[in-house]
Amino acid sequence: MVPPRNVVKIAVQMRDAIPQLIQLDQAKPLAAVLKEVCDAWSLPHSERYALQFADGHRRYITENNRTEIKNGSILCLSTAPDLEAERLLRGLQSESCEGRREALQHLVLLAPDMTFTREVISRDVLQRLGSIIEDGDDLGEVLALALRAFLELMEHGVVSWETLSIPFVRKVVCYVNMNLMDASVQPLALGLLESVTLSSPALGQLVKSEVPLDRLLVHLQVMNQQLQTKAMALLTALLQGASAAERKHMLDYLWQRNLRQFIYKNIIHSAAPLGDEMAHHLYVLQALTLGLLEPRMRTPLDPYSQEQREQLQALRQAAFEPEGESLGTGLSADRRRSLCAREFRKLGFSNSNPAQDLERVPPGLLALDNMLYFSRHAPSAYSRFVLENSSREDKHECPFARSSIQLTVLLCELLHVGEPCSETAQDFSPMFFGQDQSFHELFCVSIQLLNKTWKEMRATQEDFDKVTQVVREQLARTLALKPSSLELFRTKVNALTYGEVLRLRQTERLHQEGTLAPPILELREKLKPELMGLIRQQRLLRLCEGTLFRKISSRRRQDKLWFCCLSPNHKVLQYGDVEEGVGPPAPESLPEQLPVADIRALLTGKDCPHVREKGSGKQNKDVCELAFSVSYDHGEEEAYLNFVAPSKREFHLWTDGLSALLGSPMGSEQTRLDLEQLLTMETKLRLLELENVPIPEQPPPVPPPPTNFNFCYDCSITEP
Repeated sequence: MVPPRNVVKIAVQMRDAIPQLIQLDQAKPLAAVLKEVCDAWSLPHSERYALQFADGHRRYITENNRTEIKNGSILCLSTAPDLEAERLLRGLQSESCEGRREALQHLVLLAPDMTFTREVISRDVLQRLGSIIEDGDDLGEVLALALRAFLELMEHGVVSWETLSIPFVRKVVCYVNMNLMDASVQPLALGLLESVTLSSPALGQLVKSEVPLDRLLVHLQVMNQQLQTKAMALLTALLQGASAAERKHMLDYLWQRNLRQFIYKNIIHSAAPLGDEMAHHLYVLQALTLGLLEPRMRTPLDPYSQEQREQLQALRQAAFEPEGESLGTGLSADRRRSLCAREFRKLGFSNSNPAQDLERVPPGLLALDNMLYFSRHAPSAYSRFVLENSSREDKHECPFARSSIQLTVLLCELLHVGEPCSETAQDFSPMFFGQDQSFHELFCVSIQLLNKTWKEMRATQEDFDKVTQVVREQLARTLALKPSSLELFRTKVNALTYGEVLRLRQTERLHQEGTLAPPILELREKLKPELMGLIRQQRLLRLCEGTLFRKISSRRRQDKLWFCCLSPNHKVLQYGDVEEGVGPPAPESLPEQLPVADIRALLTGKDCPHVREKGSGKQNKDVCELAFSVSYDHGEEEAYLNFVAPSKREFHLWTDGLSALLGSPMGSEQTRLDLEQLLTMETKLRLLELENVPIPEQPPPVPPPPTNFNFCYDCSITEP
């Protein structure tokens, strides 16, 4: 007989006792279930006990989460959370160092559970932990455990970081600034200060004033990857919380202390693989440094500024006046102005008054900075560019100034100058840390590339937009390769000639396009169902393999991992938390299960509850694009399992797979591309024998029937 829907078969364990196999009625109050379990083991006072999941973080079972118990779940009987919190508080107040250590170890294990956290916080355990941290009697394992427990409890958001006292924060700062300190303590102290800095502007200013940049540099130079990562995290948090002027001052100081060179040699090119968290912080550091260019990018040239007029004249003189000579000596003022205007035209400005070209924002004054940098740091290349093009009479001259202005806009777009930092991206460029003045140096390479491409295309002024599109493609393709140095970038981008770009475009077009002949369109339509079934099978296999997802807390930090996969029979989603650096777990070891039959719908983007809760600011755009949720029956209510995919491809694979499970069409861009690729390949295979045979637009006409059918061959007649 099939049991009712709200009855699940489970096992309950207790130390030194034979496990019970019971049928749990979800409609029965949890207190009554506990009473029956305790009675079976002859345990009095059932209110002193509670049920926990035996696997994972051993979360307590409550009326709110009891619907997560599925058939085959294993629970264990343990002390009730309120009594456990009381016991741990007594252990923390113990005079014995060993007693405090054991209590802290147990607290660290239970701290991820929200039910236990509420009980602990209501008994002022946070204050007791704060006292242990402030007293600092033991600078070893006890202090490390206290810091870890404090961080875990605060991560739940029950207590605001802004409530921390100034003496407490200063004490944690002392642990960061101490020279002789246990290796397990300082990463935790740095992590705590990072959370304080991100969550409380006032306390963030205190951390900024108390933690010298030199101290963070010392931590970065220690060959301890965890310590390096946490030091970099605090550094980027301090930079993000600083004003624009303070940030510029801090970054200038860090570059003077050779931080860029150290990152390039000892972190990016370290023998140990670069972790995801460090990659994100390097991306943030790159974005903040490039963000210093934004004020220049947003500021138009002021025609009344003496300094800016002198810079324009210096640009003109570097191209047309040999050193020591001045313009039109002995000429009248009108004649000098006329000659000046003509030379600015030769320089490639669209107007005789160059200030009018540089009033456009972006790029504003940043374009002028780039042109000046090129003229001063590559004077021979600058003079050759200008003179070569200004002396041409065949309308094929490449305008230097106009090209520089457009190229500066293009580089700002490709490098996302002025855009807010993504909270999840890891897309930093190693080349950025391998070169001083990387943006201006990149411009110097790019402007010479533009001139080279202009000549390869034999372009005229009417082709200007076409040339910039090709240059954009050359730069984007090369930047996507993440070259490790500017020289390598120069080599790769110069090898990507206009002819090579055309070849790549043609190859991509051949891979994507299909012929429009009606017979082939009809063949493609017949092939689609079979190929869609193949894609569906691949998507489900990918779900069975599983994926590591990152949890995003209220401050969008991604410091915890969880794994989710589909069972081989496609009936259950299995998931659970995993540790950083550990490979994907076996599906049978995952503590949580969600039957596919319970799933109501698939939500994506802004429809997801974990995206709606965080608003719709620019900083949430990247999370919104990768977010999806499944809604499912949670008792009588609707609950959600929320995901943030690690990449756009994983987002497409998972949403397609879940749609296939729910019987919905797979409508992702990845499915469209995969189907197109399979259709193209299958069509070409079917048409191999018809190569070079023209396929008519219409089928040939069927001839009329013959006047008689007396042409049948009689096989019974033998030939002589």
